[in-house]
Amino acid sequence: MTSPLIPSDTLTHGTELNAVYAIARIVAETFDTESGLDAVFRLARTIFIFDTVALYLYDEESEQLEPHYARALGRGRSRGAELVWGEEAAQEAFRSGQTTLRQEDAGASVKERDRQRDYLGLPLMVIGRCVGSLVFGRFGGPAYPAEHIRLAEFVAWHVGQLLENRRMARRIASLEAQRELARMQDEFISTISHELRTPLGFIKGYVTTLLREDTTWEEAEREEFLRIIDDEADRLRELIDNLLDSSRLESGSLSMTLEPAPLGPVIRDSVQRLQGAHPDVQIELEIADNLPKIRLDPTRIAQVLDNMLTNANKYAPGSPVKVRVMEKDDRMRIEVIDHGPGIPPEHAIHLFERFFRMPESSNIRGTGLGLYISRKIVEAHSGEIGVESVPGEGTTFFFELPLESTSSQEQESSDV
Repeated sequence: MTSPLIPSDTLTHGTELNAVYAIARIVAETFDTESGLDAVFRLARTIFIFDTVALYLYDEESEQLEPHYARALGRGRSRGAELVWGEEAAQEAFRSGQTTLRQEDAGASVKERDRQRDYLGLPLMVIGRCVGSLVFGRFGGPAYPAEHIRLAEFVAWHVGQLLENRRMARRIASLEAQRELARMQDEFISTISHELRTPLGFIKGYVTTLLREDTTWEEAEREEFLRIIDDEADRLRELIDNLLDSSRLESGSLSMTLEPAPLGPVIRDSVQRLQGAHPDVQIELEIADNLPKIRLDPTRIAQVLDNMLTNANKYAPGSPVKVRVMEKDDRMRIEVIDHGPGIPPEHAIHLFERFFRMPESSNIRGTGLGLYISRKIVEAHSGEIGVESVPGEGTTFFFELPLESTSSQEQESSDV
């Protein structure tokens, strides 16, 4: 069935009918507007002749028609940048909402056929509203006959549909993004609420227990309760610090002080902290004694390593952990290696995203902020961070920091 914009007697040849159907199919199936327009106009030129085509769209901010697409397909194709694209015809078609024919004489300075220029301006209607104009230019005649004008109107109608498809696709993408954001916010609130309630529950429970007047507690029991309260208070502080760091990283206001410093003490302190908190964890440290100083914020780099060691302890419980530091080309590479269950590839690519947690880790406490914060800190040091994992064999988290000549560095602080 032909388009209602084209009387059936207009299509006199099989090639015209095939082109009309092909144009309609392209508009229905194409989501890439640029390639869709290219294909539509290539087909349009098989059913009526034009040398140039230009698409103008109305910009609501400037309140003007602005060129958005132009192609030279016939005479003058080799010098398209020099051509005139029928802006007057576009303006007239947009203002009137009607098909417009304009004939221009470029003057005696223009030789041969290019002097006479015929422009066919067509309004682009989308849901009853004119959003721009489409202009077909023809140099040196002949004038556009009535059947070619009807074919051009058919093409303009479908170009309008192509633009509407683009608008709808963007609208759908925006709605999907909003739904995803709402889902992430809901998950975040749920996760944070759970993570905050857990230490608060422990603290409240043990404080209430200690305050009971109908019971006396042995000193060892009191010390155990107070140690639990202390641990949970630390956990609560860590959660709040992570939330604040995450917010500052998003706003670009997290301050860092980069200075030449040895990496060894930072690594050893982090290892000692984990072993102090978890004496049963086996950690092997492989680090040279003569590592050069590099520019870093020791507190923030320690935070990165703490996150990686804590993750290894949580997600690979019972596995020995190896921390390895080495020079690699012009970088210092730090690795945290475990022999736990590993991470599936479909999850590994998301590990450093904000709030991401592996689906099967719902019984493990965490907000999905630690690795995200680590990535931002390493990037602020002009470094790289990543993960290598083989399911069933283990995981290696690593980050690399650039080796720079400390003597050539004069600025010792930066804000990111």
